[in-house]
Amino acid sequence: MVIELQSVVKQFGPDTVLDRISLTLRSGVVYGFQGINGSGKTMLMRLISGLIYPTSGTVLIDGTPKTGQNNFPESMGLLIETPSFVPGQTGFENLRMLAGIKGKISDPEVEHALERVGLDPHDRRKYRKYSLGMKQRLGIACAIMERPDLLILDEPVNALDEDGIALVKQIVREEKERGALVLLSCHDFESLSEMSDVIFRLVAGKITRKTVKRNGTFVEESV
Repeated sequence: MVIELQSVVKQFGPDTVLDRISLTLRSGVVYGFQGINGSGKTMLMRLISGLIYPTSGTVLIDGTPKTGQNNFPESMGLLIETPSFVPGQTGFENLRMLAGIKGKISDPEVEHALERVGLDPHDRRKYRKYSLGMKQRLGIACAIMERPDLLILDEPVNALDEDGIALVKQIVREEKERGALVLLSCHDFESLSEMSDVIFRLVAGKITRKTVKRNGTFVEESV
């Protein structure tokens, strides 16, 4: 998979939240997005995922412009902002219901996704009884369960303890090795650096810096 952004601008009224962004993103690479709140990280992820449209510019996936009904990537796992599920169902029941939309995976794959994030697929507790960390883990399980070509994780280590953060790092590594294109944002720069191959820094909706990991060290490249 190759995703190309060509001079993408996103405006809400008079406010420009993404400003002339041009990027090329490829499968098998983990891309990290760094910046303070309001810098445009989540908006960029929402735009790539098809949740919002660019005001101007073009988004192409494997050379095909994403517009209108064709706006969503065909194979995508997504965790953006706070995950939300049916309160009166278990984690497994929630994921099985969502898996039924496309019918790509069956119960064993749902169970495996839960186990990968450290949740028990046979836990009978309802989602409303979950801790914040368990809710975050369930959101990550939902994003990875269908083995997507594009995996977008916005602040995946939020509310997680050390064991949970270690699991996220392992999952990101495994998804990269599987050949997925992975997009990450993370307030913890140390964790972001450990997981990413390329890091883009955003300031006020613009990409101001690009660093690439070479032999374990990040080297600055032209944007």
